[in-house]
Amino acid sequence: MANIVDYVLWRGDIPISEEYPFNEIDSMILARFSYLIFEKIEMNDVQTIKSISEKMKVFNNDEFNYNGDRALIVNLGQSRRFKNMVVTDYVKSSDVETEKQFSAITIHISDAEMHVSFEGTDKTVNGWKEDFNLGFMEYVPAQIEGMKYLGKIAEKYSNKRIRIGGHSKGGNIAVYSAISIDTKVSNRIIKVDNFDGPGFGKNVIVKYTERKIWNKIFSYIPQDSVVGRLLEHREKCIIVLSLEKGIYQHDIYSWQVIKD
Repeated sequence: MANIVDYVLWRGDIPISEEYPFNEIDSMILARFSYLIFEKIEMNDVQTIKSISEKMKVFNNDEFNYNGDRALIVNLGQSRRFKNMVVTDYVKSSDVETEKQFSAITIHISDAEMHVSFEGTDKTVNGWKEDFNLGFMEYVPAQIEGMKYLGKIAEKYSNKRIRIGGHSKGGNIAVYSAISIDTKVSNRIIKVDNFDGPGFGKNVIVKYTERKIWNKIFSYIPQDSVVGRLLEHREKCIIVLSLEKGIYQHDIYSWQVIKD
């Protein structure tokens, strides 16, 4: 069996093209990308996955936030499929008073498409508090930040179509940003991928239920998902195989992939 790191090793030499288009595994990799240790390197306004990889590969595995992240970025930096993708607009903010934890980054897949990646919960207290707030608040600060970030990116790169993705809380933010953004922007969205992120309270689902964007939103959850089954979902859910058990299935490095 194999995970996303193996996928990069298998198919990293195949550039994105009409014959080998951007797929859901590529999206999962870029969703994971937002978890990397950008705060530990010098971030230029515009750089590539390769240049980021060169800066990050000097760190040991235990200096990354999660096991598997170092292997992923090192291999992405050597991959024809990913290494030349341009990376811009990294933001990270945390606020104790409002219990907000938010981070996002934009990866330019080509001259015509970009991927907006929202980070999930980090290891801060704010991040975990905001997760609990999802259970009873109509919206949390990170969701509003996500919607604003998407609007800013859409305006800044107005000639590009948009993909959106995130894992865990990042997946929830990805969905919220898509359903709450104005129609002018949502019409440019190709697809939204939520990787084991929680849903929403019924009031949010009802408020945005008529938005056509729901047809472009997909959630991917492991077979015994815990986080991805929380709250209400309106989008299509796809079950994937994890080799872990229980809550440990939330780790997407345990998710198994075949080809593309």
